[in-house]
Amino acid sequence: MNDDIRRPSPPYPKQQQQPPGKTNAMEPVPDHGEKSYRGNDRLNGKVAVITGADSGIGKAVAIAFAREGADILISYLEEEDDDARDTAKWVEKAGRKAVLAPGDIKSEDHCRSLIQRAVDELGRIDILVNNAAFQRTYGDIADITADEWDETFRTNIYAPFFLSKAAVAHMKPGSAIINTTSIQSRQPSQQLLAYASTKGAISNFTAGLAEMVADKGIRVNAVAPGPIWTPLIPSTMPAEKAAKFGEQTLIRRAGQPAELAGAYVLLASDLGSYMTGAVIPVTGGEVMI
Repeated sequence: MNDDIRRPSPPYPKQQQQPPGKTNAMEPVPDHGEKSYRGNDRLNGKVAVITGADSGIGKAVAIAFAREGADILISYLEEEDDDARDTAKWVEKAGRKAVLAPGDIKSEDHCRSLIQRAVDELGRIDILVNNAAFQRTYGDIADITADEWDETFRTNIYAPFFLSKAAVAHMKPGSAIINTTSIQSRQPSQQLLAYASTKGAISNFTAGLAEMVADKGIRVNAVAPGPIWTPLIPSTMPAEKAAKFGEQTLIRRAGQPAELAGAYVLLASDLGSYMTGAVIPVTGGEVMI
């Protein structure tokens, strides 16, 4: 059977959650590769810091990296402790170490502490995945407060800057920084003005930082997801819109977090040794213009 046939397609059951949302409350529950991802020792002995690793794309990346041989520092908001502990369970099942690191990445002090914990408790840092994101939908710019704009930017672009600045000081040649941007960086939706603006900034941050650290032997790339079925969707979109999420793609459905893991493994491993400053679209066929 074609694997795509088994993946759920819209319309999804109508559902609404309070942000930031819970994985197990979603219907269908997202696939993070718990049963499907098979590792090939591509990251043996590496240490990765992954933000937003409690759920969604971050969880899928943590599971994949662990099965490729990496120890993982799991960064997440304190209210997501149950989901984060589930991620840690899968990392440890793969025979790797998991460090749970709750806290708010909008704080530069907390970002510095995450990198230091990786060095102190796992011995090094080889891979930084700037994945955590804040998103809300609005139909009118008048409804977006300055506080909301600030929170979106501090989570989605300040935090990657804080974390990258701290990590580069400890990274050796061959290390990798991977940012999660979005198709929204090139095709912004009017309801996601703040979020899309930050994703455009992340793409430019990726290109500029790649040039800045090239002489250190550090590669910097980004993955640009299209519509992916994560807790952000039922917790930030109207139920009617979430039910049709992803139907506009060529594949006619939302992507599952597990379907992005391979792109991150590519960029973190020697498979991507000649790639820096790149943005890889994983969009279900939507073209990034």
